[in-house]
Amino acid sequence: MHLPLLQDILILLGFSVLIVFLLQKAKLPSILGFLITGVIIGPFGLSLVNAVEEVEIISEIGVILLLFVIGMELSIKKLISMRKTVFIGGFLQVGLTVLVAGICYYLLGNSWNESVFIGFLFSLSSTAIVLKVFQDRNEMSTPHGRNALAILIFQDIIVVPMILFTPIIAGESTNVTASILNLLFKSVVVFVITFLSARYVVPKFMHAIAKTNNKELFLLTTITICFAVAFLTSEAGLSLAFGAFIAGLIISESEFSHQATSIILPFRELFISFFFISVGMLLNLNFFFNHIGVILLLVLAVLVVKSSIVALAIAILKYPSRTVLITGLSLFQVGEFAFILSKVGIEYNLLSAETNQYFLAVSIVTMLLTPFVIIFSENISDRFHNTKIAKALASSSKENPEELYENVEIDLSNHLVIIGFGINGSNLAKASQFSNIPYVVIEFNAEVVKREKAKGIPILFGDATQPHILETVNLSKARSVVVAISNAEATRTIISNIRNISQSVYLVVRTRYVKEITELIAHGADDVIPEEFETSIEIFSRVLHDFLVPENDISEFIDLIRSDNYKLFNSKKKLPNTFKSTKIPNVNITCLRVNIDSGRIIGKSLKDLDIRKDYGINILAIERKDEVIDHIDPNEKLHYNDKLYVSGRQENIEEFHRILN
Repeated sequence: MHLPLLQDILILLGFSVLIVFLLQKAKLPSILGFLITGVIIGPFGLSLVNAVEEVEIISEIGVILLLFVIGMELSIKKLISMRKTVFIGGFLQVGLTVLVAGICYYLLGNSWNESVFIGFLFSLSSTAIVLKVFQDRNEMSTPHGRNALAILIFQDIIVVPMILFTPIIAGESTNVTASILNLLFKSVVVFVITFLSARYVVPKFMHAIAKTNNKELFLLTTITICFAVAFLTSEAGLSLAFGAFIAGLIISESEFSHQATSIILPFRELFISFFFISVGMLLNLNFFFNHIGVILLLVLAVLVVKSSIVALAIAILKYPSRTVLITGLSLFQVGEFAFILSKVGIEYNLLSAETNQYFLAVSIVTMLLTPFVIIFSENISDRFHNTKIAKALASSSKENPEELYENVEIDLSNHLVIIGFGINGSNLAKASQFSNIPYVVIEFNAEVVKREKAKGIPILFGDATQPHILETVNLSKARSVVVAISNAEATRTIISNIRNISQSVYLVVRTRYVKEITELIAHGADDVIPEEFETSIEIFSRVLHDFLVPENDISEFIDLIRSDNYKLFNSKKKLPNTFKSTKIPNVNITCLRVNIDSGRIIGKSLKDLDIRKDYGINILAIERKDEVIDHIDPNEKLHYNDKLYVSGRQENIEEFHRILN
């Protein structure tokens, strides 16, 4: 059976793999590769794909999943922590861009509603490309990285009202007031349902699903919620994209949002690749090359005007000139949501075919230029810093760190990541808390997460085999990671994912069996602690203590066993006896070896040392070269490597032990 669509998808994916691979060599975002792929294989390029409409339908799923993930990643707490830049900076940027772009388009002889819609399109930037470049450059925690994120968040929110408002400005309704009121009523109803669902319904439902520990069921439930809410909002007269965003926002308020995001991300990446490829396929190359002069002038105008507007919005918030300029240059492009919005505009005749081609050309070129502009933005900022304009901005800004970082969520750094909250994980968490070590826990048991979160433990629900979960706890800046789960296959996957994120983090892994040590170290673990023999070590160390074997001998024996990967336990070779005396009952005693070689101890008589007076302990016997001296003469001198059997309080014994070593 021949499936034409399968052939087209194979061509599409094959070209994507090749082009994205080449771009990765140049350290450029994958999205650029998808756009270029669409341009090459589309109907205006090599015409290798015939099922253009089917590809666009698949790309719509990508849009739904994109907005769903954005909704899940946008928690209400995050919005509140960045509210100043999100709402003031974002509103200024979007509002001024719509105003300037709309006026320019209106002066060219177009209608006001078309002009407003063009303003909508050019006010939106690319969340996917900008955040990807910042993540690759480790700049998400910088002031310009946080500012860019805040404005992009506002754009991601405002695109939904733009989609809903487009039919109204298109004149589809004769009674504009009634349409606006109807839109507000629907929005209020959706908001109430969202709030109630996020607060009372979905968390309990997701908790019940998570308790099953069935990943397939959790995945199906998450996707079902996404498409169900999207379908219901569409039936109510709102958009699919808006419904997906609402579904994501509902899940974001539960402790399962990180896990839900991690399992959706691979699907989102796949379908969103179809979306960007479909956008590239829309570009008419003949139109592009015939009007390349005008297009490049428009690109330059967008770069200057939009960067200036973003910079102005950040400058009003009193940020320093360097942050102002880099943020402005980072957000000059026209982004992916503008493509979604443009389809709505074409549907309501707000965008002509020729204008759409100009828009597509300008958008794709600005997106292609974005990584290069961000890379060179620091050099541009340094050159601009000494100009009069920069000095004027600097004089008006108050570079107060407390003000700059006010209400911004602090990223974890130099912290401990604990994966698994069983006995080992919980004990490690208690030790970390006692020692004031910052830590965060990843746990896949819903009951445990709910219980420990109520106690104030920094724990999140998630499957650590998903890279997104590890990135959520800022693993790239962690100091140590402890994997304390019992699933061997999952442990290997987690180790590989950790090493893909960070090669330097100290990684300790718990396992059940010694035979797994070599394999886990080969995967990237720094230390592997097997339960099988660590329990044995604890048992025999206590027994040896009871038999008064010297502390140093016990420590050396334990180190020998561990350094040899516990092979000594499997050896049939008999170990030499280290103690030949008998146990002294009912006395708090231990055995210490004289390891110090200074004249402070060695060669001194017990009378001169006056150990009882100075250290509060009694020497009961001395073992020297297999001879036990049980009758202690005050004139007896201590020799190097003597074993001393002493009695006394534990703290006094420990103090004397330090003296001897």
